[in-house]
Amino acid sequence: MDKDITVDKDDLAEKINRAQREMSVLYEISNAMRTTLELNRILYIILTGVTSHVGLGFNRAVLFLLNQNRSLEPKLAIGPESGEHAQRIWEYISKSNQHLDDLIKEEKIEQNTNPSALYQSIKNLKIPLGDGHKNLLAEAFHFGMPMHITEDKIAQYANDPLLQVFKTNELVIMPLKAKDKVNGIIIADNLFTRKPITENDMKIFIMLANQAGLAIENSQLYELVIYRSHTDPVTNLWNHGFFQNKLTEGLEFAKKNTQPLSLMMIDIDNFKKFNDTYGHQNGDVILKELANILKLSSRENDYVCRYGGEEFSMILNQTSKDQSYTIAERIRQKIEAYNFPKFSADQNLKTTVSIGIADFPQDAHTKEELINLADKAMYIAKFSGKNRTCLA
Repeated sequence: MDKDITVDKDDLAEKINRAQREMSVLYEISNAMRTTLELNRILYIILTGVTSHVGLGFNRAVLFLLNQNRSLEPKLAIGPESGEHAQRIWEYISKSNQHLDDLIKEEKIEQNTNPSALYQSIKNLKIPLGDGHKNLLAEAFHFGMPMHITEDKIAQYANDPLLQVFKTNELVIMPLKAKDKVNGIIIADNLFTRKPITENDMKIFIMLANQAGLAIENSQLYELVIYRSHTDPVTNLWNHGFFQNKLTEGLEFAKKNTQPLSLMMIDIDNFKKFNDTYGHQNGDVILKELANILKLSSRENDYVCRYGGEEFSMILNQTSKDQSYTIAERIRQKIEAYNFPKFSADQNLKTTVSIGIADFPQDAHTKEELINLADKAMYIAKFSGKNRTCLA
């Protein structure tokens, strides 16, 4: 009888210790998520909490977020590339006695958010969520419930889009919620250790997911506020303040790396006369449509901004004046040929633009010089007949 009591006490003590460890893990991860509102950092903290030895301890994890096209898109993945790689990581962490705070330092995030082999293998997997799309991730999203695909059932889903690229023997699919709406999903497994995923693992994962979903929503709301503070409300382009900041950053990078940078100033020809003739509502249509043409004509590392009024600017990083001229002429010709819709009427409108270009380091060495020279080149284009591109 005394032996049974001792066993019960030992079992109870073990359960209490485990519960304390789990609460400690959740407390640390929750605290870490409260240190920032930056989305990339939040996502990294969440996946570090899922995969680290001081967190839930899963071998691998991938985080998907809901995008504007109502698809689930992979945003971050953490996990070793092989069993040998995993062993090296775990030995290093064990010897260095690292805590969660050590794992989420700024430099660690920069090192580990670079595309990993795991992320590369899954980055093109976008899961549409419309009617008729039946797969594991869509099911977890629509029902909002965690799924545990055990080793004896994994073969049933061999043709699922997820398992075509994420090869595993057992899997957890965990929805992330905020106010009962799913905003993301984490998939996690123990491919290398083959450690079975227990009911207790699922319980603590659900608790972490509840906090993670709220943290992601707060971060996305924060980023939306920041985005709106940097954008022009009419055209949805970057505004003048953002332009000034990005041009400063771009020039610093160009100087440090001895690379060219070009600045394009674009002005709508006869815009005041256009507004007087057709009204400001049609003027806004022109501004919005032209902004869209500029965005579609830009590259990933360019910045298209509304400089003010009817004047736009484009920062072309790592681009020479000759290259910029080719881009400018393509844009000018596209605008000249474009049929701008007229507000509340079937009739189309036409307009043209004058463009000026200056570059670093050929024309200018400071931000002020660059803006001034590009602006002067644009005015030369206007006063020499309009609808043309001039170089500084």
